[in-house]
Amino acid sequence: MTFVLKSAASALAISCGVAVMTAAPAHAYTLMDMLRGDRQRTQSTIFMDQTPGRPVPRGAVGGSLGGLDPEAPLPKVSGPRYYTYKAETLQFVDTGKFADPVVTGAVADVSASGDASAQPAVQRRFLAQAKVRANADVAKVLEAYYGDSRNPLVWVDGNQINDRAKSAMATLADAASVGLDPADYAVQPPAIDPANPDPAFRDRALTQFELELSAKVLAFVQDTVRGRIDPNKISGYHDFQRKAVNLTSVLKLVRMSPDVGAYIASRSPDGAQFEVLKAELAKLRAADGGNEERIVVSLDKSLKPGDSSPEIANIVKAIGKHGSETLKTDHAATLAAYAGSTDYSPDIVSLVEAFQQERGLKADGVIGQATVRAMTGGDSNASKIDKLVVAMEQVRWLPEDLGSRYVMINQPAFMVYYHNGGKEQLSMRVVVGGKNNQTYFFDDEIETVEFNPFWGVPQSIIINEMLPKLRSDPNYLDQLGYEVEVNGHAVASSSVDWYGSTDNVSVRQPPSSDNALGELKILFPNSHAIYMHDTPSKSFFKRDMRALSHGCVRLADPRAMAAAVLGTTVDDVAKQIATGQNHAVKVPQKIPVYVSYFTAWPNKDGVVEYFDDVYGRDGYVDKAFDATTKARGAQI
Repeated sequence: MTFVLKSAASALAISCGVAVMTAAPAHAYTLMDMLRGDRQRTQSTIFMDQTPGRPVPRGAVGGSLGGLDPEAPLPKVSGPRYYTYKAETLQFVDTGKFADPVVTGAVADVSASGDASAQPAVQRRFLAQAKVRANADVAKVLEAYYGDSRNPLVWVDGNQINDRAKSAMATLADAASVGLDPADYAVQPPAIDPANPDPAFRDRALTQFELELSAKVLAFVQDTVRGRIDPNKISGYHDFQRKAVNLTSVLKLVRMSPDVGAYIASRSPDGAQFEVLKAELAKLRAADGGNEERIVVSLDKSLKPGDSSPEIANIVKAIGKHGSETLKTDHAATLAAYAGSTDYSPDIVSLVEAFQQERGLKADGVIGQATVRAMTGGDSNASKIDKLVVAMEQVRWLPEDLGSRYVMINQPAFMVYYHNGGKEQLSMRVVVGGKNNQTYFFDDEIETVEFNPFWGVPQSIIINEMLPKLRSDPNYLDQLGYEVEVNGHAVASSSVDWYGSTDNVSVRQPPSSDNALGELKILFPNSHAIYMHDTPSKSFFKRDMRALSHGCVRLADPRAMAAAVLGTTVDDVAKQIATGQNHAVKVPQKIPVYVSYFTAWPNKDGVVEYFDDVYGRDGYVDKAFDATTKARGAQI
């Protein structure tokens, strides 16, 4: 028995349904509609070798390629994978384009006469002999700029490097302040021996420095705008259109700028979140990488209201340090009056509940490991610094301007935030994909809210979860009230050959009180069939660790989010649901949605919060950093 996955099932393996492309009646869209959609899709096709001798149910449909031995292992659809990061290769800049036979020949005669005015031209002659590597984009700009003999050198004046060069080098050396690695942009000043009277030696060193510094400045500008690594090369869960950075005018602008360092630094993101992350990074580095006092709370089991523990003192101290200024003001009397009691008294419970509430934890006063982690800072300074550097890189993958109105889903926080007018107006708990069904990292636009939705069951769920039950009981889906189609024709579940290929089989669950999508779903068409939706499994929102879904994002208060994106009221949303009819409504204006993954992110008060790396993705980003720096260093 064999079966083959025809292309990785990255679009289906963790998806929880099918995104509607327009506001047309939602029941017209099924899994097969998505596969036939006009946007790029990745498909999963299962091929099964025919096994003679297996009885096929009378009148069975599907399984056109034959069936499987009932004793053979079941097929599986695998999700995306993580890659070994391959850093961008560097190439030699084609300095042969810098040579001008006319200019070079004329310069040789003038130089011999000792005319000082010939020095720039002499340096240009040696520029053609420089050896510098750069990525394709940077190399192209260098070749265009220095290939035009009308363009003067940027970093060299006469026989020495100029102030522009010194300013640029200082900014590159400070790359760590914006989350980059200074080693990637290091340039050594030209090694000129004052005792060596050979002008050719000097000019070769100066022109080598000229080209190297230009290459590093261009690389820095490119990295700080789009990020130094390509997120799509980290894993199949990352999906971004990498930014195109216009480098064409950088060298000319640098040459004209009165403050070169400030100009180069200005290319970093300037959004509010990036600035907060940058300030936090500077603060932690100033704390000498972990020499600050760290409060430890040691609990063998959860601490509940009414209990007693010697750790109460550390709990109060930790909240006093890590709680927001608002929380500390609201509970100033409790913090001031605490005298070291071991009783977990009502006033301390109230303090803990307030802290849990602002950290997005279940505000029940029960102190478990998630609460301990939050109140003690969770990470060492070194760990926090690493999370900040990763977060600053990831900010660069997103649009420079998130917009005044947008939705931000942060998977490690298990939260979603609605911003309007530049301010957070709504937040709520969410459930995201489990570790084996991870939610992707991408951005898109919200287009539609669908009420009383159908759930188009992904092939991954049909194959991985339903197929074993269907082979045991072909009536399984009929009994559940699911609708089954083969090649677009409605059939009974019991009539399908579930030992054959499921390629032409689609399954959906009609609207109902126990529909997997609940009352509504909020759609932003994407190739991963991920969206936000309601759920009948409300108990999941009480958990602190909420990586529990098949990949979509379940909302704790879907009516509030639907009202926000539609620009209407919760009452109006309730009326739409009350019709009991499946229908979709377009949002008045498309809204950016960022399905993000930040283990360090500022809250609405500008305080950076840190979260567990639930999928282990930060580690892969760190490996990509290392691979990039190694590749750049090896190819200089």
